[in-house]
Amino acid sequence: VQLLESGGGLGQPWGSLRLSCSPSGFSFSIYSTHCVRQASVKGLEWVSTPSNRGKDRYYADSMKGRFTISRDNAKNSVSLQMNSLKSEDTALYFCAREVYCSGGYCSTNYKGQGTQVTVSS
Repeated sequence: VQLLESGGGLGQPWGSLRLSCSPSGFSFSIYSTHCVRQASVKGLEWVSTPSNRGKDRYYADSMKGRFTISRDNAKNSVSLQMNSLKSEDTALYFCAREVYCSGGYCSTNYKGQGTQVTVSS
């Protein structure tokens, strides 16, 4: 299982960034692929998940209305469009398979190396 993230970088407050994920090594169409993030000194936080067919999209409350996730099974890819960036969005962003969250804490069996997003003026 490999999950390769790209597209992070420095974003301005209220600006935009787009992240991409390229999963491989498994049957992408039958697994959920999630976006999670980890800020320094914090645990893993679930961000968003598209349904396997990409029709439905699920977001953590703080991302609703700002982030848009999309999934393309033909291209084995997941993308996260992040708008209206806030300083608290600064984190290492991962795509992950098999994410488990309970009581505000999340873990995953498979995630990539991550891509850093830093929001600062």
